[in-house]
Amino acid sequence: MAIDEGDRMKSTQGASNAPVSEIKSDLPRPNPLKPDQLFGELLVSKGLLSREELMKALDVQREQGGRLGEVLLRLEMLSDEDVTLAMAEHLSVEYLRLDDISKIDLNVARGLPEAIAKRFCLVAIGEVDDKIVVAMADPLNIIAIDTITLKIKRQLKVVISSSQEIRRAIEMVYHGSDVEEQQLRDLVETEDGREDLASVIQDAPEEGVDSEAATKAPVIHFVDLLLSQAVKSRASDVHIEPQEKSMVIRMRIDGILRDMVPPARKMQAAVLARIKILSDMDIAERRLPQDGRLKVKASGRDIDVRVSSIPTIYGEKIVMRILDSAAANRGLDELGFEEKRLTEFKAALSQPHGIIVVTGPTGSGKSTTLYAALNYLRDPTENITTVEDPVEYRLAGINQIQIKPEINLDFAICLRAILRQDPDIILIGEIRDKETVEIAIKAALTGHLVLSTFHTNDAPSAISRFIYMGIEPYLLASTLNLIVAQRLVRRICEKCKEPVELSPEILKRLKIEPGEAKKAVFHHGKGCSACGNTGYKGRLPIFEFLVMNSDIREMIITGKNEREIRAAARQKGYGGLFESGIVNMMKGLTTAEEVLSTTFTEDIGAE
Repeated sequence: MAIDEGDRMKSTQGASNAPVSEIKSDLPRPNPLKPDQLFGELLVSKGLLSREELMKALDVQREQGGRLGEVLLRLEMLSDEDVTLAMAEHLSVEYLRLDDISKIDLNVARGLPEAIAKRFCLVAIGEVDDKIVVAMADPLNIIAIDTITLKIKRQLKVVISSSQEIRRAIEMVYHGSDVEEQQLRDLVETEDGREDLASVIQDAPEEGVDSEAATKAPVIHFVDLLLSQAVKSRASDVHIEPQEKSMVIRMRIDGILRDMVPPARKMQAAVLARIKILSDMDIAERRLPQDGRLKVKASGRDIDVRVSSIPTIYGEKIVMRILDSAAANRGLDELGFEEKRLTEFKAALSQPHGIIVVTGPTGSGKSTTLYAALNYLRDPTENITTVEDPVEYRLAGINQIQIKPEINLDFAICLRAILRQDPDIILIGEIRDKETVEIAIKAALTGHLVLSTFHTNDAPSAISRFIYMGIEPYLLASTLNLIVAQRLVRRICEKCKEPVELSPEILKRLKIEPGEAKKAVFHHGKGCSACGNTGYKGRLPIFEFLVMNSDIREMIITGKNEREIRAAARQKGYGGLFESGIVNMMKGLTTAEEVLSTTFTEDIGAE
């Protein structure tokens, strides 16, 4: 895709943008200078440096070598942009700001090897007048110009950009998920793409699309790119949502939904049909919900995708859940437990019988924690069986059962059958009703270790919920070994992490005294290309432990409420989710905003 009139470039004056296709010698030049005027004199004449600062920089240059611009950057006398703009004026070379990566022609850029781009700090931008436009931090580097000319065998048009922006562009061109997004955009927006799409839908009926349309190359390419981008973006889910006159595609990245490039309206039915075909779903059935599964290969590994469709008033909505098998192979040491809590968790797993419950809302990482526990427990001498809805990850050496409500194969029926199969360890995907709890308790009482998940806000409230379901307190006290509550908070991006001051109001909500705050250093992410300008990249868990010691068991039997049990746990040194979040914030791993938005303080919750 050659750069067209819509691709803008800033001139050295910074007053207006000019298309890259207009990079010619007749562009306006700022303040013409004598050819022999030195770069340093130009900086002084423009008021960017004082005479004394220039002399100091020249002294350092004589001692350490290097170009004057590099010396000024090392001494932090000028910014990268100031040096680049002045150098552009001094050399009469156009200055190109690379703040909009989407304007780079990826096909042209990736025609230049990444090693060369990094070695000489340059990036190919696009094509103009049969020349390749190359942004360089050092346009005087003749070796670099000769090298890339020999490599791509094309004439060059050299422009200058700051080294910082070029390095960012190199990262995004060769490694960023923006690559797939731009290709998706090209597929939908370019003339060739529109012609291809027209051939796909020209014979498609208004109400749907047949399997032939879903196998056309542009549709296949769009779906492949969409899945590839989802994996590279670390998305957990992809939402494809038909609207009245359009389609919305959103990806959940680090727990937050972000809009992505949608297909053309007339391509909508073909895209949905393609996904349903891959998922082994009935493409003719659009009135009832369906579930399916598919597998893709991305970043050199197999990725399972769980697909769900539901009918809406504007058509079928499809959600694809990305299941990276790497998550199922994590060890307990990789989950982020504090050392003391990790020891307690391993101790609970080493018990020959009892129940361990991991509680939290959907998407809080409960399954990942339980799979890590299974990896820790996995042993050829043990019979481990799971019953799940659905089976998200396949684990070697473990018997996994998928429940099927349509044939009345539910958790209770599966558990009764499992108990006749001589199990040692049982994992129940989710406790949903009294019957399932009763069978789990029976299994624990007869010498089995049971792991399961539950939906409550924190660890003590799980006990109240069990009792509300009709379970006798003495049975809970005799079978529960450990309750772990968990949440996921977003992790600060390491590439744009910086210190930040917190307001007195935020410190008060965090229960941090002013004296303590003065000694602490708080952080946030200012936003960069690596994190999509969100300031966050990835997530980490926070935990609350409730270990069933003799005191807690006695409180359960005597009918103490969850507030009293919570207070007793705090006296034993077991902090809540809020305290765990504060610990991670003080370590510089997450922000105050994440802690406050994900957890609650107990004095507020008790009011």
